[in-house]
Amino acid sequence: MPENKTKPTKIEVEDFIRQADPKKIEDSLKLVGIMEKLSGEKAKMWGPSIIGFGSYHYKYASGHEGDMCAIGFSPRKAEFSLYVINSDSEKQTEMIKDLGKIKMGKACIYFKKLDDLNLNVLENLIRESLKSTKEKWG
Repeated sequence: MPENKTKPTKIEVEDFIRQADPKKIEDSLKLVGIMEKLSGEKAKMWGPSIIGFGSYHYKYASGHEGDMCAIGFSPRKAEFSLYVINSDSEKQTEMIKDLGKIKMGKACIYFKKLDDLNLNVLENLIRESLKSTKEKWG
């Protein structure tokens, strides 16, 4: 089995944010605050570009296993990637409908700026994601 490339690194989160797109710095710092508050975990870099909070260990039926951040985001050049969804959660699917101006990927939510999102819905989505991840993976 290949090794998971997305794992904690020693890169400083604030250094990474300050080197990102200047238009994304303020929103990134706000997201760090929201996610640290809701997860109770300090931000850590996962791989070269994901800011993650908490972690869990997964093991699929195929035998593939590894560790991943419980929630996270990446201030990518074109848009933010938000990692807060559990694909088999109907409750989260319903919440996402009210999140705001987004695009959906297979495992993440894309948005341009934090002002495009309903922050109350975002916080509820994060809470639900943390809950469902804990229920599924321990």
